[in-house]
Amino acid sequence: MSQPAMSRALARLRALLQDPVLQRGPHGLLLTPRAIQLLPQLLATLQGAQGLFRVESFDPRHVQRRVRIAAADVQSVLILPRLARLLAREAPGLDVQFVPFTRDIKTRMEQGEVDFAFALASTPLPPGAKSMALAGENLVLVMREGHPAARRRWQLADYARHGHVAISVLGDGASDIDSQLAAAGLQRRIAVTAPSFTAALAVVAETDCVTTISEHFARRFAPLFGLTLKKTPLPQARLDLTLVWSQLQDQDATLTWLRGRLAAATAEAFGKRR
Repeated sequence: MSQPAMSRALARLRALLQDPVLQRGPHGLLLTPRAIQLLPQLLATLQGAQGLFRVESFDPRHVQRRVRIAAADVQSVLILPRLARLLAREAPGLDVQFVPFTRDIKTRMEQGEVDFAFALASTPLPPGAKSMALAGENLVLVMREGHPAARRRWQLADYARHGHVAISVLGDGASDIDSQLAAAGLQRRIAVTAPSFTAALAVVAETDCVTTISEHFARRFAPLFGLTLKKTPLPQARLDLTLVWSQLQDQDATLTWLRGRLAAATAEAFGKRR
């Protein structure tokens, strides 16, 4: 500060404190008794203000927190066990809770009730949302062993000849599969709508209905339910899984670290087949 600016600042401080603050002594300026009394409080205040700008080092071992992630049963079965194993070793105080999707998921994320949500790359993101690619996956056609059409190669038209089990996580019935069939002039019959992918497989195992779901998830349960997996004739049979979060939490050190562990758990889940 220049000398005139310093003089003006000192004048304002003297008026505020109603004290000269500085006074002339034999060898220069000295603090007044009032200024000496305030000095410890001033130093403590300055140290506290400096803490606002200090970046603390992050150590996941010391985190004590709960993180909520919106997921379907596909992610809960394939990713959650691997993530839990990583967290038990690297961040034992970090609790993770997989919660179901709801129609107000966008609001819940904006309000901090949900920290992450799994989604597909084709899912439109709301304004202010951030996303990260996790893994690529293929759709697979699933039917019971002994199904009348299990031994032949399926054509796209076969989708219109058999009953299907659809999965409606949000209860809206929306599916990209129906859009692809409509583009080919076809329509499938939705005989059963299940609330989860596991339930869909259980229905397929007991009926002549078929379903089209994630290949890794289907392979995980095929032996248990007695299922046959076939290559789907759909033109677009690839799924790209992403992780979504609000930009309001983009700089959160714990969540930034956890995104990396979620990516590692997903890579392990989708990189190996049981």
